[in-house]
Amino acid sequence: MKNLIGSASINYRKSTGRRKALRQPLDGKRKMVDAPAIPNEAETRAKWGDFAWTPENARTAAMYIARYPAGRQASAVMALLDLAQRQVGAETKTQGWLPVPVIEFVAAQLGMPYMRAYEVATFYTMYNLAPVGRFHVQVCGTTPCMLRGSDDVLAACKNRGLVKGGTTPDGLFTLTEVECLGACANAPMVQINDDNFEDLTYDSMSAILEALATDKPVKIGPQIDRQTSCPEGGPTTLKEMVK
Repeated sequence: MKNLIGSASINYRKSTGRRKALRQPLDGKRKMVDAPAIPNEAETRAKWGDFAWTPENARTAAMYIARYPAGRQASAVMALLDLAQRQVGAETKTQGWLPVPVIEFVAAQLGMPYMRAYEVATFYTMYNLAPVGRFHVQVCGTTPCMLRGSDDVLAACKNRGLVKGGTTPDGLFTLTEVECLGACANAPMVQINDDNFEDLTYDSMSAILEALATDKPVKIGPQIDRQTSCPEGGPTTLKEMVK
């Protein structure tokens, strides 16, 4: 048993070291995630301390809560945090974020401690703890995307003026590097607000950013000739079924 524990400890240290190595290039400058700039709490409370649902969102929140038995309404916390973030986004004309008073509002409505709601908001990258721009560009930097060219995607962002953990001066783009977004077969990929953009290259990512900046339509999903995660170029089996 002692040997097994010792071996597990060594393997853990090795795996931790590998993860750190993957997150640092040879020049040592790359960071997996840059911490967002959390606004001053006094200013945040002054602006968002009286947060309340719009009439439409109040009905939506009630609908989410009603899906759970009495006494289990805390199960709706993820849905309500998302709804609150979207309301903040609509009011600020951005992708939205969750000021502390807004999280407190949601926790109070669900009858749960604020810290429990805050734990949820800090666990999932779908929730923003600091203001973001109109387009929140979340680049997957996990191993499949990194091996398939996520560094090229980040380079396209950088050359457009995007900096990890920051928002462009015009308030248009916020860049975040995140963990796996679940589209490994279409690596590399990014999520921009609610949409995925997949099978990216430096050029296609640059074109997407340019289109968004100029209010032009963009193609959501794979940026190459394939449907979702099907083989590139079309079906390779059962071809008669798609005619």
